[in-house]
Amino acid sequence: MKNRLEYIIFIFFSGLFRLFGVNLARRFAYLLAVLFFYIIPIRKKVVIQNLEIAFPEKDQADIKKLAYQVYKSFAITLVEIMSLPYLKKQELIDSVQCSNPELIIKNYDKGKGVILLSAHFGNWELIAISVALQIALPVSVIVKPLRNTLVYKWMNDRRTKFGNEVVPLGISIRKTYQTLKEKKITAMVADQRGPREGVKVNFFNRQVSVYTGPAALALKTGAPILYGIPVRDKNFLYKTVMVEIPQSDLPENEEEKIRELSQRHTSYLEKIIRENPEQWLWMHKRWKY
Repeated sequence: MKNRLEYIIFIFFSGLFRLFGVNLARRFAYLLAVLFFYIIPIRKKVVIQNLEIAFPEKDQADIKKLAYQVYKSFAITLVEIMSLPYLKKQELIDSVQCSNPELIIKNYDKGKGVILLSAHFGNWELIAISVALQIALPVSVIVKPLRNTLVYKWMNDRRTKFGNEVVPLGISIRKTYQTLKEKKITAMVADQRGPREGVKVNFFNRQVSVYTGPAALALKTGAPILYGIPVRDKNFLYKTVMVEIPQSDLPENEEEKIRELSQRHTSYLEKIIRENPEQWLWMHKRWKY
C-alpha cells in the first residue's frame, strides 16, 4: 500500500511537470527545497554533519547556506528525473555538453571494454542517457534497486528507452565482468560509502571506505576508467569532461593496486566537489566508518 501511494504521488507530479514543461518545473524545485529543508527536514542533520567534516573552515552560517543549496540542487535533479518521459531525444542529447565524447569512442575501439564512472552529482541519471546517445553506443548501467519497486520499474523504463541496459547492483560484478570481457561499455557510480571492512582511502582529509569494483574490474580486464561528472550551470545545462584515471605506476601488490587506483578516482571526485559542493548528494553518512 505504501509503495502504491508513493507511486501515485510520483506519477501525479511527473504528469504535472509535463503540463508545466521542464523549464517551469525546475522553478517548482525551489519550493521542494524549502519544504524539505525548513518545513519537513529530511536527513538535514546528516547533510550538515557531512559539510562540517568536509569544510571545517566554514562557520555555521555558511554551512547552513550551503546545506540549503544542496537541497535545491537535489530538488532540481528530482524534477528533471520526473520530466524524463516528456523530453525528446534531441533534448536529452542537448542537455549534457560533453566536451570530448571521442575519448570514449577511442578507448572503445581498443577492444578492452570501457568503464564509465560518474557520481551522485548534478543529474547522474541524465548523463548516462545523454552521453550514450551522443556516442551512439549502448551502455550497461549498474543501478541500485529502489525500495519502491513501482518507482524502480518506472526509472528503469526511462533508463532503457534508448538502448541502454540496466544491471541490478546485486549481480553487477559478475555481469559487468562479462560485459567488459565482451568489449562493451559499462557505467556506474561508486562515490557512496563502501562496506565497513572495505578498502580505505583519503577523502576530504579523512579515511573512508570505498567500493573497489571499478578499480578491481579495470585491473582484471584491462579496461580504462573514464570519469565524467555532470556539472550544472546557471542555465540548467550540464557540462562534463571525460577524464581517464591513470593506471600507470601502480604498486606491485594487488591489494595496494586496487587501493591506489581507488584513491586516484576518489581524489578526482573530491576536486570536482570542492569546485561545486552544492551539487553532490551529501544525504548519506559518507564518514560513518
